[in-house]
Amino acid sequence: QVQLVESGGGLVQPGGSLRLSCAASGSIFNGYAMTWFRQAPGKQRELVASITSGGITNYADSVKGRFTISRDNAKNTVLLQMNSLKPEDTANYYCYSTIGYRGQGTQVTVSS
Repeated sequence: QVQLVESGGGLVQPGGSLRLSCAASGSIFNGYAMTWFRQAPGKQRELVASITSGGITNYADSVKGRFTISRDNAKNTVLLQMNSLKPEDTANYYCYSTIGYRGQGTQVTVSS
C-alpha cells in the first residue's frame, strides 16, 4: 500500500521544539526527494524544507537556522526537527514525495 503518514505535531509554546516524522512506503521513498510543506488556514501552501535522495537539503528563508530536515533511508522516514518555534509556524504540515504522493498532515500549533 502506498502511503505517507506524518506524526509528531501538537501544541507548543513559542520558543519550543517539535520533531515531525513522515513514514513512507518504500516505493515512493527510495530514490526520491522528500519535501515538507505547510499550510495555514487562509494562506497559501509553503515549501518548508526538502531533501534529495542523496541528502542535499533546501529550506525556506523563514525557517533557516531553526528547522532541520533529515532522512533515514533504512527506515523510509523523513524527519523535520523544528526549534525556536514561532506563532507564525502554526500550520498543517505534510510531507510529499516527488513521485506525486502526499500525506494527510499533522497539525502544529505554536501558542502561549
